[in-house]
Amino acid sequence: MPAAERPRIALTLGDVAGIGPEVVTRACADPRLHDWCRPVVVGHPAVFHRAVELTGVPLTVAETTSIAALEPRPDCIPCWNPTDDTASQVPPGRNDARAGRAAYDYLSAAIREALAGTVQGITTAPLSKAALHLAGLDYPGHTEILAEQCGVAEFAMMLYLPSGGPIQSPQGLGVVHTTLHTSIRSVPELLSTAGIREKILLIDHFLSKVQCPSPRIGVCALNPHAGEEGLFGDEEARLIAPAVAEARQAGIAAAGPFPADTLLKRACAGEFDGVVAMYHDQGHIALKLIGFNRAVNVTLGLPIVRTSPSHGTAFDIAWQGTASAEGFLEAVRIAALLCGA
Repeated sequence: MPAAERPRIALTLGDVAGIGPEVVTRACADPRLHDWCRPVVVGHPAVFHRAVELTGVPLTVAETTSIAALEPRPDCIPCWNPTDDTASQVPPGRNDARAGRAAYDYLSAAIREALAGTVQGITTAPLSKAALHLAGLDYPGHTEILAEQCGVAEFAMMLYLPSGGPIQSPQGLGVVHTTLHTSIRSVPELLSTAGIREKILLIDHFLSKVQCPSPRIGVCALNPHAGEEGLFGDEEARLIAPAVAEARQAGIAAAGPFPADTLLKRACAGEFDGVVAMYHDQGHIALKLIGFNRAVNVTLGLPIVRTSPSHGTAFDIAWQGTASAEGFLEAVRIAALLCGA
């Protein structure tokens, strides 16, 4: 694809105390990234430059005052800092309010540019929820900030694994989460038939966008053995089964609720293209186990494209020169794919 036709994608540095700057830097030096998109880094140029020195990659950091002022080259990446300079003073490997504020500002600026059409998509390096809170920002994570600033009420986090390896569905496997960053104790009271149905519709729409011809959606039970006919809970009959029935009435090939421990195995084997999980770890553990560096977080329901790798800030290895960029590269690839969908 000619360079002018590739989507411009904003790459946020995330929490600068974590591995975000390193993985963004390694990704920017990878020739594959420039085949997919025109990258612009959103973050502090001094931090980006330190990451270039740490990794030793052949990159020049080009400071810019506007996200679209400079075109990237494989050896020279524009870097736009939409906030103050405090992030450049943050020490590595620990939660810091300055890093939390900067990560929020980088994301907010990228969202504004995406909504304005200046960039066609966003791929975010990980942020720390604790650092957000230290900065006085009461958000559980990226997803909720994106939904608020994009003005949407119906949204979801989905982990997506492309086809290959254990994933037999030709279009890959998506797992969307009905509840997200919340305690296990709160999950049953947060579930509703309307909320579950909404997630079924969102993942069906995504799979159609990635050219899955007739998406098949499997829906997880909440309780072991799908409640065992009410012995272990009634959420399956009271909340989940009605949502599946309503989705089927809308023409979606949804089925369930099925026990989660076997549904994910069946989906990997190609029986389903998408899965609706009831809570965070129910979906995350299975996909991260089989494809940690390939699983991509896609935010559904937004008017913009946003992806991220499935890993976190990894403070324990931050700024040691050992972080892999493969997960971030896969997130950029999926973002570029969705920009053209």
